[in-house]
Amino acid sequence: MGATIEFIKKIIENLNGYGFPVLLLFIGVLEFSFGLYKGKWPKNERWVDIACFIVVPLVVRPAFGLFGLKVLPALLPAYKNLFSWVPVLWGAAIIAVADDLTQYWYHRLHHQIPWLWRFHRTHHSASYMGMAMANRQNLIYTIFFSQVYLTTALVYLGLGVPAIIVGVIKGAITTLAHSSIPWDKPLYKYKVLHPIAWVLERTISTPATHHAHHASSTDDGIGYYKGNFGNMFFLWDIIFGTALITRQYPKAYGISHYNGDQWYAQLLWPIFKSKVEGSELAAAGPMVRIDIDKETDEHNLVQVNESKPVLAAVS
Repeated sequence: MGATIEFIKKIIENLNGYGFPVLLLFIGVLEFSFGLYKGKWPKNERWVDIACFIVVPLVVRPAFGLFGLKVLPALLPAYKNLFSWVPVLWGAAIIAVADDLTQYWYHRLHHQIPWLWRFHRTHHSASYMGMAMANRQNLIYTIFFSQVYLTTALVYLGLGVPAIIVGVIKGAITTLAHSSIPWDKPLYKYKVLHPIAWVLERTISTPATHHAHHASSTDDGIGYYKGNFGNMFFLWDIIFGTALITRQYPKAYGISHYNGDQWYAQLLWPIFKSKVEGSELAAAGPMVRIDIDKETDEHNLVQVNESKPVLAAVS
């Protein structure tokens, strides 16, 4: 058993080193080869995606590394490797629940609290879905990822290998859930696979459930930016009542009132402001702008339902 665990650890460590970048490259090639962006990748949005993709390894990861290497030893010198006795699989379970449950609430609060919404808005502004969307975040939103600090602390306490295992699995799930490749459709098409689909879509994020979260509207009964907040585990949405499962894909993505905020404003708001008048990222912009109801009148604004004060307004 010990030899098997060591073998698995070596595979995961290798995947963490070069396997995940290879996965990203493979998915990216597939997306472009089959034209799955459908011509909806304008220059400004391209710069947003590229900037976000580059900044994470150059800025964010070193910041988290500094927290683990310098801050924690200074704060908790006697607790290093305190949990090193925990078996790898149990450690992975601890990391998976602690990391992903924390991210669920971090994500959900950025949709429900108006002041926080603008930090997360960049992730929803694109009118397309694709692999690049997984990293499309405001830098400040990413730096304050609460779950990463918790996971870094658990690594300091001795759960380093379990963290690598969970990181690889979670990275693959979230990337595939954002991808424009609808890999889950065969599960819904063939009746023999329906039991697998039922379990899978209630356990992890799939393209259908997560694409619904990125829809520009909830009017069709498919889009659901008011829920489906899960990252690796969709189970949290099931438990906390924020799930919508339709096994269908939205017709449109993004934010209904989005007018192409500059890439630097989306990356570094509020340090840099948008020049788009009326944008939430503009200097005098609203905290939350009400969505445009395109089904009735593009010039009319949807009144915010007081029973759903924030989620009806943010996408």
